[in-house]
Amino acid sequence: MSNKPTPKAIALLPIAVFLVLYLGLGIVFEYVLKLEMGFYQIPIVVAFLVAILVACLQNSAVKFDGKLELMARGVGDKNIMTMILIFLVAGIFVGVTGRSSAEAAAYFLLSVAPAKLAVAVLFVVACFVSVAMGTSVGTITLLVPIAVPVAAGSGFSLPLCVAAVMGGAMFGDNLSFISDTTIAACSTQGCEMKDKFRANFKIALPAALATLALILVISLQADVVGVPTGDHKLLIPYILVLIGGIVGLNVFVVLLIGVVTGAIITLATGQVTAFELLGNMGGGVSGMFETIMVTILVSALCGMIRAYGGFESLLAFIRRVFQGKRGGQLGIGLLVGLMDVATANNTVAIVMAGPIAKEVSEEYSIDAKKSASLLDTFSCVFQGIIPYGAQMLVAISACTTLGYSISAFEIIPLLFYPFLLCLSSLLFIAFDKKK
Repeated sequence: MSNKPTPKAIALLPIAVFLVLYLGLGIVFEYVLKLEMGFYQIPIVVAFLVAILVACLQNSAVKFDGKLELMARGVGDKNIMTMILIFLVAGIFVGVTGRSSAEAAAYFLLSVAPAKLAVAVLFVVACFVSVAMGTSVGTITLLVPIAVPVAAGSGFSLPLCVAAVMGGAMFGDNLSFISDTTIAACSTQGCEMKDKFRANFKIALPAALATLALILVISLQADVVGVPTGDHKLLIPYILVLIGGIVGLNVFVVLLIGVVTGAIITLATGQVTAFELLGNMGGGVSGMFETIMVTILVSALCGMIRAYGGFESLLAFIRRVFQGKRGGQLGIGLLVGLMDVATANNTVAIVMAGPIAKEVSEEYSIDAKKSASLLDTFSCVFQGIIPYGAQMLVAISACTTLGYSISAFEIIPLLFYPFLLCLSSLLFIAFDKKK
């Protein structure tokens, strides 16, 4: 098949089917039929399988074996394999450290800061760790197990605490020099990372400060309770992984350090036996299976949609609708956002949208650093709020592993940073006076 298939909007039908099944039926069950935990009634894996079935029924010119090959190409992407491995190691880490270690870290966090500032501290820590590590998924993996007992111990809602961590994680994903999204944006637009950082910082910092202020307003009005103390020895795995994250170690190295130290401490203190430790590792990995399966299914679906011309139709729409310099900047943002909704991977979205964004920026005299910044920013906005993105899935999985049920739709309204980042980006475009 050609590298640039003919644009066909009908190729996007599987995405529409998924959204109707997962979001539409969830809303009906939750708010119309008033079913308890209605959003949990629609298994996300089943919704994606139906979407893949729809994609398989499309394009009769491609035989079924050819469609399997297209799916395999989508799944075989390097970024997908990296995410799956992170999920597996993260599951082991959560399984080894368990609830007791997370609680000890949370109680220590609350003991060194006023209880009313607990959520604000979570957000700030997530910002620093994600900037250092360059991965939002890794940051969420490390900090959500702390956010869960912070919520339980302080009285703040669990969705608010998880949303604070996710917002901080997306801050670093957007700005970090070692983030895949930064590298992809700068490479496709041909600009220096330092130049992109300066342009990006002007957008991200106001959004982060506004988020922090909003969290503080909510926190100061909340009723918080006293927090018990924990075994400080169990803090060590989390201290080590946070230090590793802040100094910028590879996420795999950071997680392995946490796994090894957690295993040594829990065995040495008699928290678990060797047999129980192995069982906990297996349980942690099992808790990530749905997340991994969704990642695989999304990648397979995108492989077919791309080959059928679905993504090309999005590109053609952007080119046709948006005119002028400000329109070009909005077009770049919308383009990468739609790509992210379609692929559920902000790095992949940037790589796919990058060549078109480069053409738009040259045609409308948009600085390369600005187009790179817009690609990274808008991809993080959409990736930070979609309910089937890796960030959301790993956050929910971590909560479930620690024994707490939570829905993506409880978290999304509290994701202040992605929404404010979107507002900041739009204002940045609107007040751009450079000719």
